[in-house]
Amino acid sequence: MQVAETDKSASCRPSDGKPPLIVVITCDVISEEVAEIARGEPRVLHIEVLRQGLHNAPPLLRAELQIAVDRVEAAMPEATAIVLGYGLCSRGVEGVVTKRCTLVLPRAHDCITLLLGDKDRYAEYVAAHPGTYWYSPGWNRCHVPPGRERYDKLYKTYLEKFGEDDAKFLMETEQAWFTSYDRATYVDLGTPGATDSDVAYTQACAQWLGWKFDRQKGSRTLLRDLITGNWDDERFLVLAPGQTPQMTADQQVVTAVTLNGKEIAV
Repeated sequence: MQVAETDKSASCRPSDGKPPLIVVITCDVISEEVAEIARGEPRVLHIEVLRQGLHNAPPLLRAELQIAVDRVEAAMPEATAIVLGYGLCSRGVEGVVTKRCTLVLPRAHDCITLLLGDKDRYAEYVAAHPGTYWYSPGWNRCHVPPGRERYDKLYKTYLEKFGEDDAKFLMETEQAWFTSYDRATYVDLGTPGATDSDVAYTQACAQWLGWKFDRQKGSRTLLRDLITGNWDDERFLVLAPGQTPQMTADQQVVTAVTLNGKEIAV
């Protein structure tokens, strides 16, 4: 990946004084929440949804985001800002850059901050409950989270591929990974996707795993302000064309750097 040195200007606001015309590129995990908040917002021109799981391979996430950004800039000349419905996401947003539009993303490590509405709230919760595994309507919909259903599906797959002995060994390895967790926390924004069945499903997962269950009421504030252009420097990184986000080791989470052909390890 080609990235560079820190840009001392940090971020950039559109200078013509006009409200931005926005395209949102978001992960499928929060796509229903994004769609509901954006509904009726005249400045939101379009929403691009990318499949869940790309953060597991950061170079792939980076490549898919860049393809989407390039597509939007080419196909929608009226758009003036591209908003990313992503956190840092395993540093997969690093290196993504626009040629023409303002690029905006939240100062967040992952999408749970967007659901909780505040990076400090997220940090405080995780500090108090370090063994938390997060569940949400989108996470429950887009992948099979830890629980009986995941166990049964994986065991069947391993059994068919490798036989009984190897399947049991692989499942023991899988379950050993979950020993670092002790809490299933469900968070939602009260969208139509947040149903009683989602809560019951998370509770059942927690019970089967022997974890505690908690439900946290989300806040729409951060996601709404991201989507509608209410971008302050405390919560958002706003980048000019040619700038890209890069992780920081402080509460900023991300900062702006300018591409100049130097290599950065990610």
